[in-house]
Amino acid sequence: MTEHHLHLVSDATGETISSAVRACLVQFDTVPKVNQHLWWLVRTPGQVRRLIEGIQAHPGVVFFTLVDPEIRAVLEDACRDLNVPAVPLLDPVLFALKQYFQADFRSDPGRQHNLDDAYFRRIDAIHYTLAHDDGQLLENLQDADVIVLGVSRTSKTPTCMYLANKGYKAVNIPLVPAVPVPDQVLTMAKTTSGGPLIVGLTREARSLSQLRRNRLRVMHESVNSIYADEDHVRDEVARARRLFARHGWPVIDVTRKSIEEVAAAIIQRIQRHKGMSW
Repeated sequence: MTEHHLHLVSDATGETISSAVRACLVQFDTVPKVNQHLWWLVRTPGQVRRLIEGIQAHPGVVFFTLVDPEIRAVLEDACRDLNVPAVPLLDPVLFALKQYFQADFRSDPGRQHNLDDAYFRRIDAIHYTLAHDDGQLLENLQDADVIVLGVSRTSKTPTCMYLANKGYKAVNIPLVPAVPVPDQVLTMAKTTSGGPLIVGLTREARSLSQLRRNRLRVMHESVNSIYADEDHVRDEVARARRLFARHGWPVIDVTRKSIEEVAAAIIQRIQRHKGMSW
């Protein structure tokens, strides 16, 4: 089996380049084996030397996001000598913006991760979302950007945590049979302006039933529980949908969507709710 090697090089945390390469790799489902070599926080000549040794040992395409011109030049010269492609991932964007703004850009490694106001807003959002996970805290709901409701196993927690990492304060409220929606949420729903967006998550009943069975297996509990019974699940989903319709709350079906896709749809709705352009 042919092995392919990719070297992902960053002078920061590697988040940008990892996301970009991952988005491209999923389009190549016929390529059997791809080894990704991750080189983060590459900022010194010694680190570049170790990186070049790694490329020599496993030649392959090099993708990089290096802004220091000296460090970058060393890597590009080495890749040229080794006859391996070196792709500067940010160059097209930086130079397009330079031309558009008619301004030069800085070359500060990791600048997007500076401890600025946006960073502290994101940390605040993460703390808030953790405190309000699974309906465990119903205070300060007015501070939320979004309140997410749904029956069990509709990806509420991971979606809210993803939103928090993007800087949005998210509250997660589970819909449990025979348990009414908390009054605090209904009060927020009546807020005419400035209140949080309320969104309902749903999933196709058969898929949801299977997810719950898998969850019960992991917990070493009976898969024949009513919790995973398909007819019971279908009734739960239908009642949740009626609740969402009665209050006019937007609904997102998560059945065939990734967490990222669900979160992106919610962010669009938050922006519309706040009257922001998107």
